[in-house]
Amino acid sequence: MRIRRVVTTREGGVSKGEFASFNLGDHVGDDPSAVEANRTRLARELGLPPTRLVWMEQVHGRTVTVVDGPVDSPAEATDALVTDQPNLALVVLTADCVPVLLGDPESGVIAAVHAGRVGARVGVVPAALDAMISLGADKSRIEVLLGPAVCGPCYEVPAPMRDDVEKHLPGSATKSRKGTPALDLRAGLWQQLADAGVGKLGLDPRCTVEDRTLYSHRRDPGTGRLASVIWVES
Repeated sequence: MRIRRVVTTREGGVSKGEFASFNLGDHVGDDPSAVEANRTRLARELGLPPTRLVWMEQVHGRTVTVVDGPVDSPAEATDALVTDQPNLALVVLTADCVPVLLGDPESGVIAAVHAGRVGARVGVVPAALDAMISLGADKSRIEVLLGPAVCGPCYEVPAPMRDDVEKHLPGSATKSRKGTPALDLRAGLWQQLADAGVGKLGLDPRCTVEDRTLYSHRRDPGTGRLASVIWVES
């Protein structure tokens, strides 16, 4: 089985103003018709019908939803999608949080996870791993991509917040460029996944704050959303 992963940028769409131009988030105040056009183009570029893309109503939690076919609306109040169905694309939207794309190429079980500070802290990624295993995945075969997100030097937080997240997600505490307390969620998630016995880990090193071809809520509050997509090609 061939697992495909795609991460969009903000280029190539029809959205205007602060959403320019390939905004895929339908909850940020953009023109709904522009978002729909962008989502239609995304599906076309992936070579899938729009109905084969599954979206989430992301809420910064650890709820996992298993899907076995197309759905009419975004999965409610969830931050991880898991499936074993081919040609069903799972989508996570981000603009600084960590998109985590996981796949077992032998079983064909995949997951898309929205891991922001709160979700990463409360264990959304381990919850997704458990759901994948319940469908037949094996941790030693799972391959993971940690997508573009705010980097540690750009993610300044109060010291108590840094210490709290570090307690629950070891390896995430770091310092900003100014030497102040900061978080590197991708470093913490990498350690968490490695400690869990995940077979292969990959990292897209781009920082959403630094790279202006990407959306960043910290840099531009009220901006659009990138999509990170995973599916199994039959």
